[in-house]
Amino acid sequence: MSKEAAAGPDGVPRCPWALSTPDYVTYHDVEWGRPVHGDDALFERLSLEAFQSGLSWITILRRRPGFRAAFAGFKIAEVAKFTDTDRERLLADTGIIRNRAKIDATLANARELATWAPGDLDTLIWSHAPDPDGRPVPKTIADVPAVTPESTTLSKALKKQGLRFVGPTTAYALMQACGLVNDHLETCGARNAPSGARGPVH
Repeated sequence: MSKEAAAGPDGVPRCPWALSTPDYVTYHDVEWGRPVHGDDALFERLSLEAFQSGLSWITILRRRPGFRAAFAGFKIAEVAKFTDTDRERLLADTGIIRNRAKIDATLANARELATWAPGDLDTLIWSHAPDPDGRPVPKTIADVPAVTPESTTLSKALKKQGLRFVGPTTAYALMQACGLVNDHLETCGARNAPSGARGPVH
């Protein structure tokens, strides 16, 4: 894999990780690095990043429709009501990653978040967005970190509130995916896309 942005099938330069499959191209162009707000939307991404731990993101991305169907669209209030019967259903669902610890963490997180006031998860996560002017623009993938001081602090804050499977690496992947940071490479066509193209994804 190239370390610098490379031309995609349409000739537009993209982050090199995005060029291995059409699914990645679409995700990179439409979602990754775009601001995401809303408790349910952030719960979904937090949950999927946790399921991704130890796996490739493409494995999760291709199963996302299955995850959404299995977890009631990641609506916190709905998932918080899941019973032991639902848990057994999830453990048998071939449309998702059937990891017991990750499933249990997702259910526990939903139950915890259901006790929060509306907007609290959004506020907590976005309060850890670093100053974009204080971050050097990555020129190659070697310049993109896996963990940052901000992601470590966010991880600690989430854990302090009782959330699980939210380590610093998972927290930083969340920050990248949800637009708290812009880790598109300097010459990537998506880095400075028009504001309309970089609008919030819900």
